[in-house]
Amino acid sequence: MSEVEAAHGITTGAVARRLGVSPTTVRSWEQRYGIGPAVRRSGRHRRWMPQDIALLEEMCRLTATGVPPGEAARVVLGSGPSSAGDETPPSATEPWDAPRTDGRQPGSGNGLPLGDVRQECRGLARAAVRLDAPSMEALLDQVVREHGLVTAWEEVMVPTLHAVGRKWESSADRYVEVEHLLSWQVSTALRRATVTAPSAAKQPPVLLACMPSESHTLPLEALAAGLAERGLPLRMFGGAVPAEALDAAVRRSGPAVVVLWSQARSTASQALARHVAGTAFGTRGARTNPLVLLAGPGWAGPAPGGGLLRPGGLREALDVISGVYGEAARPGEG
Repeated sequence: MSEVEAAHGITTGAVARRLGVSPTTVRSWEQRYGIGPAVRRSGRHRRWMPQDIALLEEMCRLTATGVPPGEAARVVLGSGPSSAGDETPPSATEPWDAPRTDGRQPGSGNGLPLGDVRQECRGLARAAVRLDAPSMEALLDQVVREHGLVTAWEEVMVPTLHAVGRKWESSADRYVEVEHLLSWQVSTALRRATVTAPSAAKQPPVLLACMPSESHTLPLEALAAGLAERGLPLRMFGGAVPAEALDAAVRRSGPAVVVLWSQARSTASQALARHVAGTAFGTRGARTNPLVLLAGPGWAGPAPGGGLLRPGGLREALDVISGVYGEAARPGEG
């Protein structure tokens, strides 16, 4: 929390977003179990202070381990366990983290290995482990709206996706359902951002495609949302585009830029990329070739050259593409 928030408290809605739960859940815990704010402003307006939020965080952690809310509330309020089991689960003896003032906190709710991340990232992780799709949707939309696409992707979506993936790999295929739901919600948020962005100018588009046999589309979806945010035209062809279909798409759409995504070296093909870069289209005497960006870790290695560029990340890719369109691109997030 910032110094101002620590001194004056924050609203129920803000608390819910930070914890990755719905405001209804927070109010329910207050009404049913007495876990409420110590300070109220202007009559009934609740203002949650750091010590109040710490109790809610403990409730989130306990319930995420399977402890019933009523039992968790007794532990949080200091009454100890009442009956079932007569002991607090071992995972409930260590707090998730300690409040800090810089907006980032180590660790992650629910045991996900997040490290030092934004508060919104921790909230998203909690909601993901709970399989709380409405909270995930609301939080993702808010982050994109308030911080822009690049920050939302790099500092909230990607760290949470990586944390769930690491948990999945280290827990004998547990958390598969968490990873699937989180990926779906992230994809939905990215596509919503793409659809709701202002209409792009009528210019040659940016063509986005995964290499043949490559099915990882989320990074391309993030790029599509970033392009839409900057008002740039695009065509998304998605995962595993066959070479013949890619060639046809380039010739039919006449793109200014083609972005080819490869997650692994086994799916990267320099020969196909160079073929795309050498594809000419347009009227006779004014034929042109697209700029080709090689995106993703599959293209790692020496600089490609030959009219091929390899951006270092989402922001760099957006900046390179914006430069192709010049003044047609609106300023991004800086």
